Amino acid sequence: MLAGVAHYVAGVPHVVAFVLSALALAGCAWMVSVGVEQVGGRYGTAVAGVMQATLANLPEFFVVLFALNAGEKTLAETAILGSILVNALLVLGLVIVAGSWPEPDRTMRFSARLPNDTATLLLIASFIIVLVALADTAQDAASRHIQTISIVSAVALLGVYGVWMVQYLRSGSAPAQVPAAGAAPRRSLPIATGVGLLIAAGTGAAFVSDWFVAALKPTIDSLGISQAFAGLVIVAIAGNAVENFAGIALAAKGQHELAIALVKNSVSQIAAFLFPLLVLVSLLTATTLTFALSPVYTGALIGTAIIIWQVTGDGEATPFEGVALIAAFVILATVAAFEK
Repeated sequence: MLAGVAHYVAGVPHVVAFVLSALALAGCAWMVSVGVEQVGGRYGTAVAGVMQATLANLPEFFVVLFALNAGEKTLAETAILGSILVNALLVLGLVIVAGSWPEPDRTMRFSARLPNDTATLLLIASFIIVLVALADTAQDAASRHIQTISIVSAVALLGVYGVWMVQYLRSGSAPAQVPAAGAAPRRSLPIATGVGLLIAAGTGAAFVSDWFVAALKPTIDSLGISQAFAGLVIVAIAGNAVENFAGIALAAKGQHELAIALVKNSVSQIAAFLFPLLVLVSLLTATTLTFALSPVYTGALIGTAIIIWQVTGDGEATPFEGVALIAAFVILATVAAFEK
């Protein structure tokens, strides 16, 4: 409520509005954490992860859509790409550290199927982006049809994601993280309450993220921060605050399978669903979005797909691997700070 007041009432300092919006995002994240845990305990990590990823990615969708309509193509491209990289590197790294450190052998264990599927979807998206980037750089005959190629690729990628989603949901219907014999049972909320928390938190995160970005923009202008850094780092982290807090909280409580499902589903959904969907929806906005990205970001996306496959493909992760993912994101953020 205070974040909304700070946004709509004139005269409130931008820094105050920024802090209040950040706190509101943390509150939404806590609600998502509770709601996902309740839904996941009844219907499995697959359903819970998809629900959370869908709700939590609403801010990215609207931020990119509004940016395209305002003609801010660089901010739109880096925001959608930053959402992939923030989740796959920074958030996943924090989740791994939080989940593996309390274990006696410092090892976090989870099913390897979802990480491998996520790497496959990310590599397919990277394959499309690389082809478009090569054609655009070479200025060959195909470079004159980047928009058409992007539209066909978007439809194909959405088809692949749809097939994967059906298969994934069918294979993940078992309840997750069943307590061991003799363990104290977890306090359970009514399913309607859990679903209500997810819906309320996802909707609230969409509004609060908009307030957060609105308060952040004047600060960015005054500090002279590049649009690339703002989209790839600041906006992406703000929009993914739900995954940041919910995933880390679940990992710290030993809900390893569910924590990994939250982050991995978000990465898969942004790369193979949200990005191509925005390519198609952008046909109705002032600025058209395509798969033609800067070479540095194309390389970052490919490298990220390989790194997360190497780190999580065996179903185990240690603090060392989590820190390595975080370090990769720090390096990427440093590069973005010097981009235009």
